[in-house]
Amino acid sequence: MLEEGYTHLYTGNGKGKTTAALGLTLRAAGAGLRSIIIQFMKGQHYNELNSIEKLSGLIQIEQYGSKKLCRVDDESYDEHYRLCQDGLVRAHEIIDDDRFSIIILDEIVTAFQFKMVAMDKIIEIIRRRPKNKELVLTGRGATQEIIDICDLVTEMKEIKHYYNKGVLARIGIEI
Repeated sequence: MLEEGYTHLYTGNGKGKTTAALGLTLRAAGAGLRSIIIQFMKGQHYNELNSIEKLSGLIQIEQYGSKKLCRVDDESYDEHYRLCQDGLVRAHEIIDDDRFSIIILDEIVTAFQFKMVAMDKIIEIIRRRPKNKELVLTGRGATQEIIDICDLVTEMKEIKHYYNKGVLARIGIEI
């Protein structure tokens, strides 16, 4: 367990927010610390799930999102919303679980942007973080309120991306 923990925020429109959070869990696993990653709005299979499975004694991942891409104007929104609420319940349960030194709430900020998670629920989780735990939030579009309450804030800024040239997500790199 950590002596002192902090709250991180990885935000911005650039690539790498989830990857940075995963890197932190990998480093923690090397030190024998256990992590849990609660993914909001993600239900699809990503190859990081395969990697984490190999480290299942030290890193646990749970997905609270539809297998469908979220679209505000179709039935996938309702499914994502319901699953995000389940993810919030789980986040509240896990915050006091002594098995985990690091808690990642992946895409919780994006879930807020899609109106699937209320700001007061995010703030409540941050304030409930025990002193000896590291809490990491990820997602695009962090509000000033979230930025102000976090201890470490990193903005991933897109300068250039090959996606804009028509390159789709590649296995092992983006998925």
